[in-house]
Amino acid sequence: MQLLRLVIILMCSTTVLHAQDDLLGELSKQDSATTVPVAATFKSTRVVNGHSVETMKKKHLDFRISHRFGTLNSGAYQFFGLDQATMRMGFEYGLTDKFMVGLGRSTSYKVYDFFGKYKLIQQSSGARNIPVSVTLFGGTGVATVNKELEFQDKLYYVAQVLVARKFGERLSLQLSPTYLYRNLPLVSGDEKLLLAVGIGGRFKLSKRVSLNGEYFYTAREKNTLSAPYHDSMSFGVDIETGGHVFQLHFTNSLGMIEKQFIGETTGTWGAGDIHYGFNISRTFSFDKNNKRKKSTDQ
Repeated sequence: MQLLRLVIILMCSTTVLHAQDDLLGELSKQDSATTVPVAATFKSTRVVNGHSVETMKKKHLDFRISHRFGTLNSGAYQFFGLDQATMRMGFEYGLTDKFMVGLGRSTSYKVYDFFGKYKLIQQSSGARNIPVSVTLFGGTGVATVNKELEFQDKLYYVAQVLVARKFGERLSLQLSPTYLYRNLPLVSGDEKLLLAVGIGGRFKLSKRVSLNGEYFYTAREKNTLSAPYHDSMSFGVDIETGGHVFQLHFTNSLGMIEKQFIGETTGTWGAGDIHYGFNISRTFSFDKNNKRKKSTDQ
């Protein structure tokens, strides 16, 4: 009897193991047959100053306030820059999950800016393995501070191809080739057309906190009388709290739009021309179906 029981137990065990192998095999086939998009390459539509590959979801509005203070080397009398501040306020809306538009107004030179972003390629794994995400960005703006200039002289145009890859759960990197054209540069003798390339990254420390950094190299001779400008370099921390994303950072750029931080950065890190700044992003949903789903889940 004991021998018979042992034979039955062995037979049952073998059957269970075969069933498990078959189930795992089926799950593996399903995974390989399904395309899984990579989400949250960056937590925000910005790395620091520059745009990331992320776009707003359909029918979602992002209200964004950005501040940049004076330089840390301005001394105690200026409270190390905190007595001086510039601001940009903007609204960004997702027309689809891939296409968003935005507008903003900066206190620096009283610039109104407008832009559009389209996510051309989404990084994914599985049946369709795509190694990178690609987003196209185009924008324009007008400075209204000088009323003596012709309207067309106040305009600028910018175009970028944002290419990013998420490496695992923690690390994301992005490359940002940039075309920037100013109808009338601020400094006489400066080039109207600037070609630049940005590199940015994000390292996730926890579920809600990450370290971010970016650097923009401009293809022109630096710090000359005709163009007394430098490359932009920024580092910061992203903190997510529900519908808010706080971005706290240090940068040598005072401006918060491409024309200013790519083309008109006058400070350097070596000289202590470092601005403390932050972005506050608050997202609102106008998707009734999404709200109804959340209500049902609760």
